[in-house]
Amino acid sequence: MANPSAIDALKQAIPNGVFSECGEELYETLNGSYLSGFESDLKPSWIVQPRTKEDVAAFLKTISSHSDSLTFAVRGGGQQPLPGSANIQDGITLDLRLLTGIDIGNGVVKVGAGERWGSVYEKLGTDGLAVAGGRSATNGIGGLALEGGLSFFSSGEGFICDNVVNYEVALASGEIVNANANDNADLWIALKGSGNNLGIVTRYDLRTFKQGQIWGGFLFYFAPTFPSQLEALVHVLHDPVESKRTHLMISIGYSAMFGSDVMCLNQPYYLDAVTNPPVLDVFSKMQPQIDALNTMRLHTVAEAATEQAGGVQSQVRCAYMNITVKADVATLQAATDIYTGGLGPVKSVEGLTASFTMQPYPVSLTEQSEATGGNSLGLKPPDGPLVSLLLLSYWRNRSDDDTVINFMKEVLEKMKQDAASREQLVPFVYMNYAWTHQDPINSYGAENKKRLQKASKKYDPEGLFQKACPGGFKLFP
Repeated sequence: MANPSAIDALKQAIPNGVFSECGEELYETLNGSYLSGFESDLKPSWIVQPRTKEDVAAFLKTISSHSDSLTFAVRGGGQQPLPGSANIQDGITLDLRLLTGIDIGNGVVKVGAGERWGSVYEKLGTDGLAVAGGRSATNGIGGLALEGGLSFFSSGEGFICDNVVNYEVALASGEIVNANANDNADLWIALKGSGNNLGIVTRYDLRTFKQGQIWGGFLFYFAPTFPSQLEALVHVLHDPVESKRTHLMISIGYSAMFGSDVMCLNQPYYLDAVTNPPVLDVFSKMQPQIDALNTMRLHTVAEAATEQAGGVQSQVRCAYMNITVKADVATLQAATDIYTGGLGPVKSVEGLTASFTMQPYPVSLTEQSEATGGNSLGLKPPDGPLVSLLLLSYWRNRSDDDTVINFMKEVLEKMKQDAASREQLVPFVYMNYAWTHQDPINSYGAENKKRLQKASKKYDPEGLFQKACPGGFKLFP
């Protein structure tokens, strides 16, 4: 349990903060508002909500003097299902939701750490602008902007972290600094992929661009068509023009709402205001499909993100896992067969929605990462076009956790071994989608890991974020 003297010290240091103790009504509301039940299972002793960056700095300065007896977690949006990534058992969870504010000017939007992407898109949209941010309106800012982050616009703009021109960061010492290309540049690059290892970011300044409506949506179809979708995905990824103007997600899986059959879902987007762009015909006009569930249309970025948020279940059991492979049809088909072949034993799990989703990393994405200063993720244009293989599952009951998690681990390991045997496996593990048995930091490569460790020793010399903030993925053994 949290040390009472530490709580007293925090209340003195943050007099305007909101403190909620386990058992209180506000506490129960906040702790019950994570995407995944795995996070809400954890019960911190206290939830602390700072109102300003100075409050965050005071929190860290105070915690540092009690770090031998106190642990903490940092929550932005609480949308990453990894247990412990934004919550902690018996410690203190610092919930940043009151750090709001969206300011637009000079080609940049400055976003408070407690905002959600939907609000950002709404405000930018009134000025005909957009930003490479999260695809779901309810996603928080930090998890995506510190761990990579995929956007509708990633094909042309890079990862979300590549679009951060400045991080305002509270360091373990209590000092507040800016990290950008000119000031603390080593910290700026390190933060782009570091997760919660180097400080608490209180504001994100991101590059904006002119943007009108986009074409896209959801459509459901049937398994016999899926092989042609894999071929089309790889074909588009090898087209340097079309891959830059599209954002594609293709999925196959199972949901009880569709009966016993495996079903398929495409979420294709074209990033200009073009109705029925020919490049998306293969992904949106196949037959048979469930015509009544086809939502392809022109809409704003804010509307697209709202639709994405509507497709996500919250406060159920939820887990993600992933690997990365080269854009190779045979490898993708083999992974599909492995996944669908393993679904049988878990179809009886109550409330199960299980999906195998493929999301591309075109060469234009990694080229943009380099063009904007680089990041810590380790992907390079010579790697060629790549595909993220994501397993995501939602289910109802805690008693089924082991059944679903073991299924996911087993099929992912088989996919990994198969891709390696074809020499198509890429080491990269995307942190936003990683589970407890995965090691995204190591997957960035030895040089990047060493650079992250160097930044940690410089900006957190006492190792506060390694020892007292144990959740997520750490930089040292």
